[in-house]
Amino acid sequence: MQKIIYVVLISLLFTACEDVIQVDLKSSKPKLVIDASLNWFKDTPGNIQLIQLTLSTDYFNTSIPAATGATVTVTDLNNNTFNFVEEDNTGIYRNQSFIPVINGTYNLNITYNNEVYEASEILTSVVPIEFVEQKDNGGFSGNETELKAYYNDPKNIKNYYLFEFINTGSKKVSLEVYDDKFTDGNQIFAFHSEEDVFAGDEFFIQNFGISNRYYEFMNILLQQSDDESGDPFQAQPATIRGNCINKTNPDNYPLGYFRASEVAVYRYIIN
Repeated sequence: MQKIIYVVLISLLFTACEDVIQVDLKSSKPKLVIDASLNWFKDTPGNIQLIQLTLSTDYFNTSIPAATGATVTVTDLNNNTFNFVEEDNTGIYRNQSFIPVINGTYNLNITYNNEVYEASEILTSVVPIEFVEQKDNGGFSGNETELKAYYNDPKNIKNYYLFEFINTGSKKVSLEVYDDKFTDGNQIFAFHSEEDVFAGDEFFIQNFGISNRYYEFMNILLQQSDDESGDPFQAQPATIRGNCINKTNPDNYPLGYFRASEVAVYRYIIN
């Protein structure tokens, strides 16, 4: 009799483990998502630029729909208009005649589904990356490779930075934002740590000059998207609005941001 009871209890335990939780997520009307980053890489003409438009979709959808058929232009204060032409209904809009000017003001205009979206940004300069230091056996676990990318912050100027560490082998990308509130005029570094990095692996480290508003935008966004910031049942993060507005229907606000940056790039090989 005892053996029968044990078998029944074990069966109940395994049955309970196999229960499927149905998550009922509400659908919402798709919003326009604007990925408009004008990047002027140092020592390049900066004339080739692209803007990508997509639509928000349900959480469990595996594909992101493109926002096709839009009219996309960028204008500057010198009466130049840069038309961005879509590539084959992909939602990717390109221009090959852009004129980048440090501290120049640029205005984005998008017409999509008979609604007009606008944003404005100043092209922000950036300092070069001077050198990179590597430390092995780092991190809490002692099996991470740590990289420090050093740069010299200009004195008596408020500066904001977006650093991107790209592992070209694994395709992993890490983003961090920095300001110079406590490091003004000093040499400082951006920090990255990663497991499973081996000698010969290639990293591209990119430093973007960004505005104060974009720094605040990304700082909140990175905090909300941090995998280690909370449990899977934490409260739904608040919607973060960028600098793009819907002039036709303000309630139908877009997602994303319009940014203009000078970019410094440093190639580093793990030793």
